[in-house]
Amino acid sequence: MSKKVVIIGGGPAGNRCATDAARLGADVVMIERDIVGGAAHLLDCIPSKAMIATGGAISFINRAEGMGLVDVEAGIDVDALKERVQSIEEKLHGQMVDLLTSQGVRIVRGTGRLNGPNLVVADTDEGPIEFEAEVVVLSTGSRPRIPDFAHPDGDRILTTRDAYPPPQMPEHLVVIGSGVTGVEFVHMFSSLGSQVTLIVSRQHVLPGKDAEVAAALEENFLRRGVRLFKGARALNIDRTDEGVVVECDDGRVARGSHALLAIGSIPNSDSLGLASAGVEVDPSGYVVVDHNLRSSVPHIYAAGDLSGKLPLSSVAAMQGRKIAEHALGMHIGRAHRHLDYDKAASAIFTEPEIADVGLAEADAFAEGRKIRVTKVPFSVSAKALINHDPRGFVKILSDPATGVILGGSIVGRHAAELISVIAVAINAGLTVEDLSETLFVHPTLTEVLAEAAE
Repeated sequence: MSKKVVIIGGGPAGNRCATDAARLGADVVMIERDIVGGAAHLLDCIPSKAMIATGGAISFINRAEGMGLVDVEAGIDVDALKERVQSIEEKLHGQMVDLLTSQGVRIVRGTGRLNGPNLVVADTDEGPIEFEAEVVVLSTGSRPRIPDFAHPDGDRILTTRDAYPPPQMPEHLVVIGSGVTGVEFVHMFSSLGSQVTLIVSRQHVLPGKDAEVAAALEENFLRRGVRLFKGARALNIDRTDEGVVVECDDGRVARGSHALLAIGSIPNSDSLGLASAGVEVDPSGYVVVDHNLRSSVPHIYAAGDLSGKLPLSSVAAMQGRKIAEHALGMHIGRAHRHLDYDKAASAIFTEPEIADVGLAEADAFAEGRKIRVTKVPFSVSAKALINHDPRGFVKILSDPATGVILGGSIVGRHAAELISVIAVAINAGLTVEDLSETLFVHPTLTEVLAEAAE
């Protein structure tokens, strides 16, 4: 008899878990209240990258004179941009629904919650539906964090999900938050022609990233005319007849046509009925999980943003796969590789792009760990010169005794794609010699990886 699996939340984690569990023979029900594919994914991540791609096309056109072209210009059709974003969302949503239904997954439209450890209730438009479950997977994601001083209206004071695109393109956007999401919005709207002011609470953007990487991005922002309020925290946002006024704790004031909040997210755990099932959460509301993603109740798992691990779609999807395998006993009698979050590759879709994986240089020095660091600029690459975009560099960290690759950072064109080579090397335990001896295609940007490994 097939095991009954109920999944609450149809984002990357829930989708992957559902398809893999069904493929392994489980009877799967997935409850989703919003959009199959995940609100944070399809209504945030994907639209932002679509708009960034449009901004990137404009930036490329603006550099066209250096490639032998003249009189090339580009403008923005906001309605066409919105249609493009929506069409991508709809296509991906449709593909995910088709895949799930083809695997025999039952999709229930409603809000899921626990009523005890083995009973899941879906509150639907037709009333509540109850499901007995042998395995429960919680993957309800997160939502933008709204500070007490802000009152988003979807018009002038925006959250990230109001901005794809906003009702009108900002003339001057004030972005609050200089983490990954914040800097992507700075890049996006400055590329689309908006003046941008960024409120930076620390002394540089991207406080969790390599200092050289952050400096390269700041240099690009300043060259584009972005104003940086460093060492400032927003205390208040007022809407005026002309736009918005953002007051900072150091007395500075940022005035713009719009303000955008990009100061993190909070987990969607408050209405899941976790207490009724005895599921433990931490003080921030994330479900406490072990290395198999099991909660304090062994047959209840949590994945994606709700698990409090890396908030990346790629990580969430892999968590979903691992849960399906573990819940259905695929780990019994064979090696079961647990997720190593320290080896997860991540990227920031600014211009230039930023990507990293593995050990960070600052962390290695903080731990007193001996490492070898090599850095090669893209300006030595024939392909970068052909692309008329020699910005950025490749940095590789390795063990000086063994040559094993420990980490890497890339700033530059296609960094999000190139970092995959270093990610594979780290996961496979390869050495810098393995990478430097690889015959990459010429001319390509990947050749710089081999040079950095020498």
